[in-house]
Amino acid sequence: MRMPISLSAFSLLIVGGWWMFLKPQALTEQTSTMEGTAMVEVILPASFTAQEQMGETAFNAKCAACHGQSGAGRDGIAPPLIHKIYEPSHHGDMSFQMAALNGVRAHHWPFGNMPAVEDITGSDIANITAYVRTIQRTNGIN
Repeated sequence: MRMPISLSAFSLLIVGGWWMFLKPQALTEQTSTMEGTAMVEVILPASFTAQEQMGETAFNAKCAACHGQSGAGRDGIAPPLIHKIYEPSHHGDMSFQMAALNGVRAHHWPFGNMPAVEDITGSDIANITAYVRTIQRTNGIN
């Protein structure tokens, strides 16, 4: 049985439209997010206090490999700390301290459990927390 031309044209239009509008978008979304890329855009404050500067140094040494530059997260590796989930009213400073010292089970993100941070001191954690909180406030997370 032969299909009428108008039905063939309609089918071709549907398939072509699907390919042009849906398929390329899906391909672009898959290739635009690469593992390890920053998950959020972070605005840095104009300056840091002495404690926050020490926190930045400690963060870069102990946290950035997983949580990214300035806490922006790393896709497929660890979540951004500059995110509403980590606002002080939901995850207080003690949460950061406990996570760094003891590790934490995954509960908000699909990255798996966070291990305890090796060789981190209470002073490091306090400075890192001050650093992260300042960046959060700069980004509207209070």
